[in-house]
Amino acid sequence: ELAFRMRFQAGRDTISASFQTLTQYRDESLKLLKLALTQPRFDDDAADRMRRQLLSDLAFAAKDPNRIASEVWSATAFPDHPYGRPPRGSLESVTSIQPADLHAYRKRVFARDNLKVAVVGDIDAEALGKLLDDVFGDLPAKSDLSQIPDVKPVSGGAQRVVRMPVPQSVALFGMNSIKRNDDDFIPAFVMNHILGGGGFSSRLMEEVREKRGLAYSVYSYLQPYDHAAIFAGGVATQNEKIKESLDVIRAELKRMAEEGPSEEELKNSKSYLTGSYALRFDTNAKIAQQLLGIQLDNLSINYVDERNGLIEAVTIDDIKRVAKRILDVDGMIVTIVGEPQGVPG
Repeated sequence: ELAFRMRFQAGRDTISASFQTLTQYRDESLKLLKLALTQPRFDDDAADRMRRQLLSDLAFAAKDPNRIASEVWSATAFPDHPYGRPPRGSLESVTSIQPADLHAYRKRVFARDNLKVAVVGDIDAEALGKLLDDVFGDLPAKSDLSQIPDVKPVSGGAQRVVRMPVPQSVALFGMNSIKRNDDDFIPAFVMNHILGGGGFSSRLMEEVREKRGLAYSVYSYLQPYDHAAIFAGGVATQNEKIKESLDVIRAELKRMAEEGPSEEELKNSKSYLTGSYALRFDTNAKIAQQLLGIQLDNLSINYVDERNGLIEAVTIDDIKRVAKRILDVDGMIVTIVGEPQGVPG
């Protein structure tokens, strides 16, 4: 009846929530948000229902080559570290968690000292201040978070093959990268767009798909976690073509590390990245997401105004430098799920 939306999501480093309400129902809706945060009910029947749903998802994941490849890659890259564990849990962990564990976790983690909030819409600063005090004021002042050590993916490279009777193989590759607060992050961001993050305009797509027809899709991305950072990517193709696809990917990573981009590639990448930035602010939800991300990444309050200038300032020498830092082909960790031909393991 109130027509509001509330959603919670757990990630590697954060628990995030989104809340949307109509102005006319704001007060009534916010009371329910406050209840969810400060006095949640984890009734046995509800916990059992969600447990069954999660267990069903895990059963599906056990037959999904993409999910298997992702979890094996993380376990290989980060052994004996939380980042190496499956983010959706395991059959054992999901089965063992009880409502008391949920209450204990909420009391330990939901607190004001680790809270970040972004609000967009029909409200002014004065009204918002009172609203935030009311909704979040009853949370504990300090959280009791587990101490997570910084970690890097295992060095020296590795390749894991999980045999599965499917017509095509899925391969994920990755290596150590740089964190979001590193001075070289923006050059690395531009480099990745040129290499594999730019869709059909990227080098990997051109070399793997367009020129050779080896795969329908190939991509790369930067993933800066709070306690680690990776450069990673993936490709899926027929079992007999996965080895050649990975050989081409390795060659392109090596070429970028040795030669850098061309002037045209850099120009086109800058044009796209700066021109498309406005599309991240075309709805209230997107604006809020951007403002929250700026806080989580500890960026300047002026980042929105500065961001395109930082990209425009990137030079070929900057990308050459960061490519040599990151693109260590010999240290690449690869996981393959399927029946790849010509691939040991």
